Parts: sequence; C-alpha cells; structure tokens
Amino acid sequence: MKLGESFVVALRSLTVNRLRTALTMLGIIIGVGAVIALVSAGQGAERLVSGQINSMGSNIILVTPASSATVLGLSDADFILDKVSSITRAMPVIQVNTQVAWKGASVTVGIQGVTEEFPEIRSFHPETGRFLIQTDILNRRRVAVLGQTVLRDLFEGQDPIGETVTIAGQSFTVVGVMEVKGEAFGTDMDNVVFVPVTTLQRVAGTTRVSAIYAQIADREDADQAVDAISRAFDARFRRQRSVNVASQKQLLDVVATVTTTFTVLLASIAAISLLVGGIGIMNIMLVSVTERTKEIGLRKALGAKNRDILLQFLIEASILSGTGGVIGIFLGSAATRLISRLGGWLPYTSPSAVGMAFGFSIMVGVFFGFYPAARASRLDPISCLRYE
Repeated sequence: MKLGESFVVALRSLTVNRLRTALTMLGIIIGVGAVIALVSAGQGAERLVSGQINSMGSNIILVTPASSATVLGLSDADFILDKVSSITRAMPVIQVNTQVAWKGASVTVGIQGVTEEFPEIRSFHPETGRFLIQTDILNRRRVAVLGQTVLRDLFEGQDPIGETVTIAGQSFTVVGVMEVKGEAFGTDMDNVVFVPVTTLQRVAGTTRVSAIYAQIADREDADQAVDAISRAFDARFRRQRSVNVASQKQLLDVVATVTTTFTVLLASIAAISLLVGGIGIMNIMLVSVTERTKEIGLRKALGAKNRDILLQFLIEASILSGTGGVIGIFLGSAATRLISRLGGWLPYTSPSAVGMAFGFSIMVGVFFGFYPAARASRLDPISCLRYE
C-alpha cells in the first residue's frame, strides 16, 4: 500500500469515532500548550528583567560602601580610573528624597547629584534643553534637569526650561528635560531631578557620595574589573570587603541562571502531561487494533504485508499526536499572551519552545503508537478472520 493510501485510510479510521479521537488528542494538546506557555513565560520574564537591568546603562559596575565605616567621596571616581585600566568612565552619585516646588505646586521626588558623565554611563539623555556640563559641577551651580514624571506633575505640559524650582529650600534653574525612561523593578525612573553632585553635597551638608558608577568598554572584562576595584579599595581602607562591587554582567548572569532553572522545572512538569497523552494514544490504539481485528485479517488476506499494517497504525498515532500538537501550539500561544498581559511584559512566544513541544509530541505519538502498530502487524490473518 502506498503512503498516500495509508494516510487516507488512517484519517477515515480516526474520523469514525470523532469524540474518542478528540479526547485522545486532549492530553497532547494540553501538554504542548503547557510547555509552550510556561517556557515562553519564563523566557519573557527573563527578557523583561534583563531589559530593566540593561536600562541602567551600558557595561556598568556599581560601587557602594559595605558599611558605615567606609566613606566614599568625589575623588574615588578618579581613584577607580587610576587603579583599573579597563574602566573608561567613573561618576560619583549622591541621592536624596525631598520636595520640589514650583508656583505653589510641589512633589516629592528623588534628587540625584551626578556629573556630566551621566548620559553616557546610564544611557539616559535629555530630550529638550541640555544636561549638566563640567562647569556646573566645578562651580556648584544650582541648575536642574527634570524627569518626565516631574515635568508632568509640576508643569502640566508647560515648557520648564528657564523656570526656577525650589529644591530643599534652594532655588534651581531648569536647564533640561530628560527623555522617557519608564519603570524598572517597580521604580519610576522618570520621577527624578538631576543636579550637580557638588551642589547637592552642599545642600545636603555632606562630603560623602552614595555610590560610584563605573563603565567598562568590554563586558567580558567585567569580572576582572570587579576584582580589581575590590582589591584597590580593600588596600586603601586596609580591611576586607570594604565596598560592595557589582557588575551589570553579574546581575544578568544571575537572572539568566534563575529564570532558566525555573523555566526548565516548569517545562519538565508540563511535559508530564505529554507523556500522559502518549499513554492515552497507546491505549486507544490498542482498543482500535482489537476493534479492527477482522479488518486487519481481511487486508492481510488480500495481500497487505506486515509493514503495511504497521505503517497504517503508526500514521494514525502520528496524526493524533501531530494534530494535537498543532492545536496545542495555538493554545499555548494564546496562554502566553494572557500570561504576558498579567505579568506586565510584551507577549513573546518562544520559537524554541514551539519546536521542542511539537517535536516531542510527534516522538511521543510514534513511541507510544509503535507497540499497538507492531502488535497489529503480527496478527495471524486466519485467526483475525475467525475473531468474533
């Protein structure tokens, strides 16, 4: 019998009992859909968190005091540049939360004291006006650059450039407005005002800085740079672990490891339903062999060979698993969109998950369909014709 004829016969056999066929495919449909949805959800979550980490800037290393005994100052940015050759930029940062007021309206925002290096290090640039320049930092000028949330809450769409706002009781001239940055880790990155770090130190009455942001040219140098910075500060303060040093690469690696482990775990659990679906295929195929014993005997009596019978039942099992797999792909894609909407990230259906789930469903169908097919092919035609 030709392959095409076997395919037609298999389809005809499956459509005789449509409800039974549909119920048999259900395990495969649920299994494929679950694998696609869970793997896509895991990878979508990883893409979301990685995107938020990358929004911090490009190839960043963050240095913060390990305890109150460690005091970081403005000069520590130059200290890092001198000690670690792979560092291309370094910027001291101080942050406080206080009120910003304009013409009777006020909001509480995070005030960040930074330098002119900020836009390049953090990949965060002004949309209108300008950012801080070196003379602003050197002369401790009272100038400010607003985030989009502050612009909306205080100025309600009006042009703020040149206006004077009050920050912690001091007057600052607005010189720029930043581009939209969005949220990261539940924090509104646009609810911020940038001022010269030296000016904010004077306003806050401190010589300390909260952190040092350093940037490397090549992400592959991140681990060596982290070690070099740690050793340099430990030698300077004459104690171990004087500062906490974390690179963007380390954070991304941790996120990738955690999400991959979680995704594999979920996918493994979901794959169990595929195995259950395969057992369902084996069960229904065994029932089909029993029901069609006389048909098998008649076909063998008319010249059908063992391989023809084997091929027909394998095709039936493949159709069950393949059709269930296709329906499962659509179900999984729909579930992925729903999970993405609930999780707050962009819908992402993983092509690798689709390929893996569909391929696995076909293998399950063939594997669990082989025994019934082999059993049918070995039946004695005379015994089959006498079967009641």
